[in-house]
Amino acid sequence: MSATATGRLIRVDHPLVQHKLSYLRDKETPTVHFRKLVNELTLLLTYEATKEFPTEPVEIETPLERMTAQRIPGKKVAVCPVLRAGLGMLDGVLSLISGARVGFIGLYRDEETLQPVEYYVKLPADLAERDAIVLDPMLATGNSSAAAVASVKSQGARSVILVCLVAAPEGIEHLQAEHPDVTIVTAAVDRGLNERGFIVPGLGDAGDRLYGTK
Repeated sequence: MSATATGRLIRVDHPLVQHKLSYLRDKETPTVHFRKLVNELTLLLTYEATKEFPTEPVEIETPLERMTAQRIPGKKVAVCPVLRAGLGMLDGVLSLISGARVGFIGLYRDEETLQPVEYYVKLPADLAERDAIVLDPMLATGNSSAAAVASVKSQGARSVILVCLVAAPEGIEHLQAEHPDVTIVTAAVDRGLNERGFIVPGLGDAGDRLYGTK
């Protein structure tokens, strides 16, 4: 898969990723298709996000002969979507990492201050033994994503990867300043933020488009 890596930022520019992203951006894409596209796009981003997972040789028997194959050695993963929009990305990750535990981080953005307000956190009890993948569709100001990462880190996660659909330069800078050890995986880095703190050109409010609300 084609990807551009800069420091701990990975922008996935594979044609399939960009094709699906174009439909996510399109305001005419209905909720049912938007939801399906988020799932598919997250799956493709997860493929890139996990490419550094180590493997180890194991002996197996194929139907024809014995061979040495490669498997991921007991990798423990926790997938942590930021409610509510992050839930739309969850199945895309679990379709590839079916054994992952799931944690939930409830945040909403105060539209006046643009600061995150935490209202619910439920994380796996053994998070200190796991690597965390935080799901937040939009990395805009970076405030909510940084708060979600801090919450996961406070419970001892071994490492953290943030997977988002679209990012703004301001959000990337903010997250990297607060959490320089976190890798960001995204399908696009957009122009910036508007006066309301929304990513432009962006794709609108991911939660509203996922669930048909306004």
